[in-house]
Amino acid sequence: MEEALVNNLSLFFLELGKGFAYIGRQQKMVIGGRTYKVDLVFYHRILKCFVLIDLKRGEVLHEDIGQMNFYLNYYREEMNTEGDTEPIGIVLGAYQDKLVMHYALQNIANQVFVSHYQLYLPNREQLEAEFRRFMGNEAERKGTGEEN
Repeated sequence: MEEALVNNLSLFFLELGKGFAYIGRQQKMVIGGRTYKVDLVFYHRILKCFVLIDLKRGEVLHEDIGQMNFYLNYYREEMNTEGDTEPIGIVLGAYQDKLVMHYALQNIANQVFVSHYQLYLPNREQLEAEFRRFMGNEAERKGTGEEN
């Protein structure tokens, strides 16, 4: 999947929107003498932040959320420069258990998003419909006082 995304970056960027700059894939971080790698790294020029993408072949697990949180903390402290905003993490997998993700994402200060991938990118209308659905759910949650 990573190879397919890299090979089709221009189409991927068009779907994500403007402002994305490709930094690289399998970006290394040496922490405590160990080497870690994040699958894809972008920089968003408009938001002024790194966007880290971790790709999972199967189910997204709670461990994957902890791993992304770890990467985001590193990028915030070691890679951000003056004027950069908090990095954003996206974990893409074939599927996830919503209840597991509910507990895995609670009380994480970093911006971590979990989603499933499709073998094709949705068209603009599908993306807009999904965004409207998400924004409606967020407004509903805020109206009830429910958090994450």
